[in-house]
Amino acid sequence: MSDVDETDASARVIPAELWRKLREDPVHAPEHVALAAAEYHGPAAAAWVAEKRGRYSGSGLDLARMAKKRHATLARFGGAATGVGGWVTIVPDLAALAWIQSRLVFFIAASFGFDPRDPMRPAELLVLQGMYDDVASARAALDGAGRSVAGAWVESRLNREQTLAGRLMKMAGKQATKRFAGRLVPGLAIITNAVSNERDTRALADRAIRFYGG
Repeated sequence: MSDVDETDASARVIPAELWRKLREDPVHAPEHVALAAAEYHGPAAAAWVAEKRGRYSGSGLDLARMAKKRHATLARFGGAATGVGGWVTIVPDLAALAWIQSRLVFFIAASFGFDPRDPMRPAELLVLQGMYDDVASARAALDGAGRSVAGAWVESRLNREQTLAGRLMKMAGKQATKRFAGRLVPGLAIITNAVSNERDTRALADRAIRFYGG
């Protein structure tokens, strides 16, 4: 079987509307990513699984492993590309990683026969990323986040960027440790980003496989 279509721009390009919400309401960045993922990645995951099952006889686990491999590669290459600028590119890197990882979860869910367009998928994504302890509370937060931009948090641009980076960092499975400091140094960040992005994406894939695969 071939990997997830590497030409699929939805894995790499963050929608402009999502960027606007992230900038205006950084506190709820994970919720905004999850909601946008349901809109964009849900249909893409359903189409991908239907196409694969029409051509191959692999199991759900086979498809999930295929999705894991491809998205880990996307995360690695994306981290290397954005690592050139150090701090200047840290928010775009984290946002791109969160976008790729959200896509991964929807593809794994679909691999095991779960409808990727179900409204519970974005809630499960947030639980798998450690943002919430249970799906019910995650779904409630998503319902609130959909209305939060109208009363967006007003702060300085620097504080918004720092808040956004912190929320995306947690969503992507990263911690503010000395290891993460390497991502702030241009050049060194190329290697650090690539390795850590792939590792964190593979770890999320393993959690999703256990969650959906039983």
